[in-house]
Amino acid sequence: MRRTAALIAGGGPAGLAAAIALARGGAEPLVIERHAETPDLLCGGFVSWRTLETLDRIGLAPGRIGGHRIDRVGLYVGNRSRVARLPRPGVGLSRRRLDDLLRGEAAAAGAELRCGVALSGAEGPGHIRIGDGEAISADALFLATGKYELRGLKRPVGRDAPDPWMGLRWRIAASAALQDRIAGAIELHLFGHGYAGLLLQEDGSANLCMAVRRSRLRDAGGDPMDLLDRLAAEAPNLGARLAGETLPGSADAVSRVPYGWRMREGRAGLFRIGDQGAVIPSLAGEGIGIALASGEAAAKAYLRGGPAAAVDFQRGFARAARRPIAVASALKKLADRPRLARHAIGLAAVPGLVGLLGEATRIRA
Repeated sequence: MRRTAALIAGGGPAGLAAAIALARGGAEPLVIERHAETPDLLCGGFVSWRTLETLDRIGLAPGRIGGHRIDRVGLYVGNRSRVARLPRPGVGLSRRRLDDLLRGEAAAAGAELRCGVALSGAEGPGHIRIGDGEAISADALFLATGKYELRGLKRPVGRDAPDPWMGLRWRIAASAALQDRIAGAIELHLFGHGYAGLLLQEDGSANLCMAVRRSRLRDAGGDPMDLLDRLAAEAPNLGARLAGETLPGSADAVSRVPYGWRMREGRAGLFRIGDQGAVIPSLAGEGIGIALASGEAAAKAYLRGGPAAAVDFQRGFARAARRPIAVASALKKLADRPRLARHAIGLAAVPGLVGLLGEATRIRA
């Protein structure tokens, strides 16, 4: 059995941010990541101005990151629309690009990365098994498996909702016409029991990421492409953008996303970070920000107080995430009611309101 002081389960933004901070602080973290190559995972692809500051602090300056500059948000409900300026520019960036940069920083800092290794389960935070049956014991586990659960340490989210939310994503080789149409913007298209975000990424491709209640997909016969066809009439602006575009034949998907959930109580030796610690509704565009902030904060807590610091870290991070998640959850409830959203969309013209809501949904570590 291998033993390590700090074990990080998951090599996404949360796990890699923790690895970088731990390694720079003198710890020798071990990262276990199931993907051998940097994947292009299901993600909205928006990196906010606040997240860019976090990345800069980590060592990834904006000029090094690249990405497609985004300075405004477009809101669309039925035939109504509003466009407003963001408080500060963000970027559209693929997870492949972001995670690849973070992997490089973690390795350069001295973290050990074992990629292409699947986790099979846990017997408490101090005892983890990987796919080949090997056991790893650790003083502290940084659980960073994203929206996916680790057997033995699943998130205590309570009962399943009767009509749970799920995520769908298509990466589109955008035509010149689509690139011109959405350049510089993140678009939010609202419809009954769901919404879709559309933006350009660093290579000119378009990222279409959708949060939708399972009933919508069930009504479409379980076919995401049929769901898109049905939305063309309900969300005509989205339909107009996708008309003539070549979409992948299948969508990336994740089910039972517990939007609005936070882990409020901690356990010694277990640092839940990223979506394992708090799940902000995706329309806020702050999922990556929460991942990075939680990973960095957890690592600093460990460096100060060791495995026992996990208890106070978890409670403290739940408090930090409370306001942005509450505001984002309220906006999601509004988006889930198209008739109400159609009337409320006019408020986006109120000077400073979009900026106020944008700042209110950012995480402050």
